Amino acid sequence: MAGVAGSPCSPSSVFTNRENGAPLLQYSGLRPLESKRLALAIKRPILKSITIHAMSSKTVVAPKREKDPRKRIVITGMGLVSVFGNDINTFYNKLLEGQSGVSTIDRFDASSFSVRFAGQIRSFSSKGYIDGKNDRRLDNCWRYCLVAGRRALEDANLGSEVLENMDRSRIGVLVGSGMGGLTAFSNGVEALVQKGYKKITPFFIPYSITNMGSALLAIDTGLMGPNYSISTACATANYCFYAAANHIRRGEAEIMVVGGTEAAVLPTGVGGFIACRALSQRNDEPGKASRPWDTGRDGFVMGEGSGVLIMESLEHAKKRGANIIAEYLGGAITCDAHHMTDPRKDGLGVSSCIEKSLEDAGVSPEEVNYVNAHATSTLAGDLAEVNAIKKVFKDTSEIKMNGTKSMIGHCLGAAGGLEAIATIKAITTGWLHPTINQDNIEPAVTIDTVPNVKKQHEVHVAISNSFGFGGHNSVVVFAPFTP
Repeated sequence: MAGVAGSPCSPSSVFTNRENGAPLLQYSGLRPLESKRLALAIKRPILKSITIHAMSSKTVVAPKREKDPRKRIVITGMGLVSVFGNDINTFYNKLLEGQSGVSTIDRFDASSFSVRFAGQIRSFSSKGYIDGKNDRRLDNCWRYCLVAGRRALEDANLGSEVLENMDRSRIGVLVGSGMGGLTAFSNGVEALVQKGYKKITPFFIPYSITNMGSALLAIDTGLMGPNYSISTACATANYCFYAAANHIRRGEAEIMVVGGTEAAVLPTGVGGFIACRALSQRNDEPGKASRPWDTGRDGFVMGEGSGVLIMESLEHAKKRGANIIAEYLGGAITCDAHHMTDPRKDGLGVSSCIEKSLEDAGVSPEEVNYVNAHATSTLAGDLAEVNAIKKVFKDTSEIKMNGTKSMIGHCLGAAGGLEAIATIKAITTGWLHPTINQDNIEPAVTIDTVPNVKKQHEVHVAISNSFGFGGHNSVVVFAPFTP
């Protein structure tokens, strides 16, 4: 999500009303400051000269892949809920066709909003996965999570009958969300303001908090292994993959149900990102609004959905005769330590994250030939990511790079989950989906972005990038499975 155009990070970097210059929120880091203290802090010369020095990690000269089958992580199932429906193949075929899922919002009256379009999910059905009573109560964020999670388990041949005969204390759930149950939260606040606290539903807190996706999925399936959520804005799902893999490598679980979920296409979500000046305002051409690396880009497009993977130790997958789809080789997480919304212009936080992910994966830069980029279509973020990629991969002539968000919008905490599935489908099909709306690519972007038309490409090693507000960087590495 990082990449909103704004002023460089400084002691006075607070959200500001650009019309009169008055701060909307006097806030520094995580601690709200009194106005007098903030004013004094800004005047102190020592704070104005603070410079953060970071060293980029060195690439391993002779990387070694993990050989221990107890620590090798394979992907044995995938499930999603998307603007293109709930079926994996349909989802990827729509991407290969270059079809945009972005359209005018009709879930609520957005006629007075300066942004009136998004990658909104329509005709969603949870039939067969959630009973009617709970379905009516649940926030969409958790409905998407339950359906994507259950579909991923089914894809891995881990349906309810199979799970009943397994040690479910060795199976964990880690599905994160950047925003949580925003509809439940908004409705609760509205009830409080309009009718008083006695009219707040008892589900207000449980269905608002970000851990509830993992919790509900575990309750529904009886999975008793590691269970929590991670919330790192738009880097959420990749953080979950990284953490889940480490649970398996440490022997704390044999299977992890992992990903991200988000449902923020509603007045609070859209209005909030408008206030951040983060969104494209191309209301007359919604399908052309998300245009990564194009000189005409003007912000990201909101999306929603859920993407979930079944990550499993190779030893356990072989023991139960699972179908192995691909292999997770490694990952990394870092922080820009720079600004709440803007990325570092030099891309240092991102480049170091890529390098660390390759070290963790036991992969040399020369082996990577596909990047599923974060590519949100923001002015600053797109080029910062490209600069980082160029820094790590000195020769990018063999690398293909595309932007899934050009078609489904930016799904926030679910983005990494859906893009991991797109990355794995690229590995298994040999086809890369296009980055659509590539009319005038930035001159600095010299890497092949698969503009407008799909390309056949044998993926050797792929990385998938996700970055979030707060400077959260995450990179995960996938490859074809080889015994």
